[in-house]
Amino acid sequence: MARIVVVGAGVGGLATAARLAATGHQVTVFERAETVGGKLGRYLHDTPAGPFHFDTGPSLLTLPEVFHDLFEATGAKLDEYLDLVPLDPIVRHVFPGGGPTLDSCADPVEFATRIGAAFGDRAAADWQRLWRRAARVWHASERDILRRSVDSPRDLASLAWRLGDLAAIAPGRTLRGLGRRHLSDPRLRMLLDRYATYTGADPRRAPAALVAVPYAELTFGGWYLRGGLGTLADALLTRCLDLGVVVQTDTTVTRIDATGGRVHGVRLAGVAAPVPADVVVANVDAITVYRDLLPHSRRLAVLTDRSLAGFVLLLGVSGSTGLAHHNVFFPHDYDAEFDAVFGDPGRGVRARPAVDPTVFVTVADDPMVRPTGHEAWFVLVNAARQGTAAGAVDWRRPGLADAYADRILEVLAQRGVDVRDRLLFREVRTPADLDAATGAPGGSIYGTAGGLLRPANRGPAHGLWLVGGSSHPGGGLPMVTLSAQIVADEIGPAW
Repeated sequence: MARIVVVGAGVGGLATAARLAATGHQVTVFERAETVGGKLGRYLHDTPAGPFHFDTGPSLLTLPEVFHDLFEATGAKLDEYLDLVPLDPIVRHVFPGGGPTLDSCADPVEFATRIGAAFGDRAAADWQRLWRRAARVWHASERDILRRSVDSPRDLASLAWRLGDLAAIAPGRTLRGLGRRHLSDPRLRMLLDRYATYTGADPRRAPAALVAVPYAELTFGGWYLRGGLGTLADALLTRCLDLGVVVQTDTTVTRIDATGGRVHGVRLAGVAAPVPADVVVANVDAITVYRDLLPHSRRLAVLTDRSLAGFVLLLGVSGSTGLAHHNVFFPHDYDAEFDAVFGDPGRGVRARPAVDPTVFVTVADDPMVRPTGHEAWFVLVNAARQGTAAGAVDWRRPGLADAYADRILEVLAQRGVDVRDRLLFREVRTPADLDAATGAPGGSIYGTAGGLLRPANRGPAHGLWLVGGSSHPGGGLPMVTLSAQIVADEIGPAW
């Protein structure tokens, strides 16, 4: 039985802790915040009409089998803890210039039919050809990457890729290039581009292999958890406590002790004595690990490609607007948005708030999260991370956040959804707020952006492991949960 310390009680940390405790290890989790969940945040706003509950992080659960596997591995059933609601549409896409919308769904044949009805038979045939390619990329990735440790480029190079898989993955090609090659309708290209932002990347630079992201979502479905996605954190905490995991919130780890090339424990803020450990699992951003907890200049030096962040409005809206659960309102010029949020430091072009951004609106039809006769809106736009460098925006600048919130509501009104005279309240969350709340450097949502190779799960000291969105296999709830499975399998059972 190993003494294991998990730093951070996000989904990756809690999932790892539960798996390790279920195999006989002694596990303690330290979380600097007052609550668990990490980026799976929640916010409660009381009004005379009643309380509004918001998820301030993920709003969609995909690959539900990953979570079924997690709970079964810890001796439970997912359905005993969570109420999964399948979504159709998964996302409603609203394109610039009017015209038909497009509702995505988890039935590939039905989705192709919807594309044909909206954009014509050629567009549907284009999508089906792309879909066959996406299937090959998904199956190769799921088989060889997503469920195993990948510690270096040599690990990828040594995989026994099938020639057909390599052709589908198209090393060196971008997601944007893939869309232009396969999709004649610009609206479908725009839809495909958006999936790069799921990993925090620019589609003009993101690898073509990210075509696996829409394949996973539109094949295995998108799901909502009744009561909000934050109930996943509650369920994982319950599993951990039932398995004997000690979870200490409001406790900050300041250092990982690893003299002589192996882990010995951690140090806590305000506590003189170190906490001994045979294994440390870091569920914090890799930059935080290698800059602050266990300084490592070589590993830190390669962590330069940060993902985009998000600017969020939480709105209490009176009445019903008839929106789907997830809605995307695209701009006329998608490239102008990416130019703004990523900037071009090499040419001296600073990042800035996008004037005409894509607006993502989540409206859960769930009486558990809003008063009767009202809607709780989560509004997200892509944003540059917090900072003062050329590739960032100082969101703490006085007046900027409120002015940009006004602009987003104006953009929604221009796209046919004006709720400015129906607002009970609005709350603003900037990348600076996410940085402060979760320790995500600059408020970057997904850590290192977009590629097949993220920071390794295996740390530079024996007994150190990394889980979570900034490490392999990447960001998003299912990938974070798979990282926990990889690490727990590598550590192995206590017996």
